[in-house]
Order: sequence, then structure tokens, then C-alpha cells
Amino acid sequence: MTEPKRTMSPPVHLTDPYNLDAKPFPGCDVCTALDKQRKEAREQGRAAAAATAGIEIANHLHKKRRVKR
Repeated sequence: MTEPKRTMSPPVHLTDPYNLDAKPFPGCDVCTALDKQRKEAREQGRAAAAATAGIEIANHLHKKRRVKR
């Protein structure tokens, strides 16, 4: 029989499901507007609106930033 483990496992690092820190694509007017909305929502304490803008930034595709799904 094996000896039971007596130490803790290292912490788990999860990704941000809301993409609150998604980087806007340089030179994209849509990303720039969404980033502005996200910043304003954070300043006003509207977490849901900030999360929505972050998700839209992360999902906004560009010709140079195509993601295979």
C-alpha cells in the first residue's frame, strides 16, 4: 500500500474568465471605444459592464489576430 500524501499541493492559477485585462488591438477604433467603456465602467463601479467590454475586446477579431477555434 502507498503512503498517503501529507503536504499540500501548489496553488491553482486560473485564467480570468471575464477578460478584464484583455488588451485592445492597436489602431482598432472598436477596441479603443470598448477600452474606454471598460475604464469608465470600472471608475463607476459597474463590474458587469466592465466585464462585458473586456469580453468584447477579447472576442473582437482582426485580420492580423485570427484565432483558430
